[in-house]
Amino acid sequence: MKLFLCLYMLKINVKNETSKLQCVVLGTAKSNGPTPRVEDCYDPKSKQHVIAGTYPKESAMIVEMEAVAKVFDKYDVQVLRPEIIENYNQIFARDIAFVIENKFIKANILPDRDREYEAIEYIIDQINPSDIIELPEECHVEGGDVMPWNDYIFIGTYSGEDYPDYITARTNTDAVIALQELFPEKIVKAFELRKSNTDPKENALHLDCCFQPIGKDKAILHKNGFLIEKEYQWILDYFGKENVFEITKEEMYNMNSNIFSISEEVIISEKNFTRLNTWLREKGFTVEEVPYAEIAKQEGLLRCSTMPLIRE
Repeated sequence: MKLFLCLYMLKINVKNETSKLQCVVLGTAKSNGPTPRVEDCYDPKSKQHVIAGTYPKESAMIVEMEAVAKVFDKYDVQVLRPEIIENYNQIFARDIAFVIENKFIKANILPDRDREYEAIEYIIDQINPSDIIELPEECHVEGGDVMPWNDYIFIGTYSGEDYPDYITARTNTDAVIALQELFPEKIVKAFELRKSNTDPKENALHLDCCFQPIGKDKAILHKNGFLIEKEYQWILDYFGKENVFEITKEEMYNMNSNIFSISEEVIISEKNFTRLNTWLREKGFTVEEVPYAEIAKQEGLLRCSTMPLIRE
């Protein structure tokens, strides 16, 4: 009689955004495909660069993502990559799934992007099936809108009646309710985000495009990303104004809030974020700078292209 070892090797665990990272899925820019047509773009910033003829080249994005992989290697982080799908954009791993506590939650993403999930099935097969959650079909959610923060789950959403009119509205009220039911012991705090299909400077595609907790008690924040001022004010009060780095509209456009924490002390940031990186170092963070300006042209940056599976 043969004895079978447990195949579920990944003991997933994510309680917040900044605990020491042990295992992460990093997207890939390999075989990214040709420049999309304007009508096929999912966000206004990509559309803008397609029209201008400045949409990023695959070769440049590969270099940028490999720079991040090297930083992870430096800090002994296990890095998993999607299987390559020919001529297909697989950069933004955060969109397709996310982990809260020991639950792996499949994001109900835009239908055109289902193949991205299939490309990480070899990873999902290493997770206990009882810990894999698929939300009901009516729950629209993407990982960029979901931030576990200890006792809280912060969620970006849009609840306007014109929700179906916005391709940039990715997480709905049904998803907020479902996550609260899934984690009844957590405080789910939802924030209404500003949406635009045409102007990237007036569009918070995800919550991490206008807000991100860092360290133990600090945050990066952009006021105009929030539709309701008192929700922005709640974040400011929760972290304390002295602990919040407020970014300008131009910095939001360049994705300054979309950096990535390897630990409470170490942050990966884009090398051109001079004002932010200076502030981070003044606050005692170690900042690992990488080039990521080309990937930023698709309205996503470091947090968008990473999916943490295990944090201490």
